[in-house]
Amino acid sequence: MLRLTAVTKRFGVRTVLNAVSLEVAAGEYVAVIGDSGIGKSTLLNVIAGLEPIDAGEVVFEGTDVSRLGEDEQARLRRESFGFVFQAFHVLPHLTVEENVALPLLLRGDSDRRKARELIAAVGLAGREASPPRELSGGELQRVAIARALVGDPRLVLADEPTGNLDPQNARQVLELMRSVVKSRSAAAILATHSEQAAAGCDRRYRLTAEGIHRA
Repeated sequence: MLRLTAVTKRFGVRTVLNAVSLEVAAGEYVAVIGDSGIGKSTLLNVIAGLEPIDAGEVVFEGTDVSRLGEDEQARLRRESFGFVFQAFHVLPHLTVEENVALPLLLRGDSDRRKARELIAAVGLAGREASPPRELSGGELQRVAIARALVGDPRLVLADEPTGNLDPQNARQVLELMRSVVKSRSAAAILATHSEQAAAGCDRRYRLTAEGIHRA
């Protein structure tokens, strides 16, 4: 489903991703572990086409993402990817339900039943009409996770999705992500510094300044 071949990314003279090669098959739930600042978020960004690469290939379902134009990359993200951002990116002027349903609305689907189902699945039933300012950091994180899953993405890219969650809620959302990926033969990459969060993944990789290797 996803293949990275010798992907290199530099910011000025600093090499953040050093010839990174990685393959993820349909149905796989893969963890990329690494220290803060090592380049995990950058790795997810280059997979999604949000950051250009300096060398290598990023191929998703036979398409070289790095060679697509901006409009084609945006369409691929909208139709095939689900994102859990470390900074949430929950829109403050929308309710919880509106935030979660946003990927559906962007596709022209106004049916919010799926959004409400996922809101309940992440433990926020009854908060559908709440504005983000009334939610805690952990609750905002769960909104972001529900939004990432609502559109039945082929690939979920999750950047520290449990960083703001207590252990019980962390286990709940990680199991939800895993079940969604497995049931739909999708794939997920979990970028995390937490060995505990990575423990439930099918495979684990460690990202370092030298590259990436099986953990």
